[in-house]
Amino acid sequence: MALLHEATISPRKDELVTPWLRTRPWWDGSDERGPAGSFRLDDPRGTVGMECFLLGSASGSTLFVPLTYRDTSLAGSDASLLGTMEHSVLGTRYVYDACADPVFVATVLDTIRSGGRQAELTVRRSDGTEVERPPDATASGEGVADVPRHDPLRPVSAVDGPDRTTVTAAGVALTVVRRLGEAPPGPALTGRLAGGSRYRLVVVTG
Repeated sequence: MALLHEATISPRKDELVTPWLRTRPWWDGSDERGPAGSFRLDDPRGTVGMECFLLGSASGSTLFVPLTYRDTSLAGSDASLLGTMEHSVLGTRYVYDACADPVFVATVLDTIRSGGRQAELTVRRSDGTEVERPPDATASGEGVADVPRHDPLRPVSAVDGPDRTTVTAAGVALTVVRRLGEAPPGPALTGRLAGGSRYRLVVVTG
């Protein structure tokens, strides 16, 4: 379960993501872009937030942008830091490209291996009551038992290409499809938008 808080955030997530996108080699050049859907994944330790955005455009591609939120900086990952934001409940949050975050990599591998799904969303209101929030996108792993595990304390390496990011970790390689569409073969995390479109988002390729 992902616990969300009614809160104010400054700067807003889109204010961090939009300028960062323009620096990526996989950006398609379209500034007219909006959220097509998003989902969250669970950190078993409950310390790192993971939110995965699918950003659509009438004239360009649908982009896959997973982020992680941390309360302290991730050592050795300054190049993958989008910036910081102030959360009225949680305080300072460091926002990273999730492809360079070992907790995200470990969680995706676990989800693919186990056939898991996205986190259920619960919103804690300012008065302390909690309500469930239905997702506007879902994700599921294929359930492939021999997919390797990754230690979330061990660093990973992420290299951007023109339409995808290649992630290497100890004994495993992942392809994160950035411009959604064609994807390589292999065990995958698949996303589905509320309208029914399905995309292979992250594929174990080595």
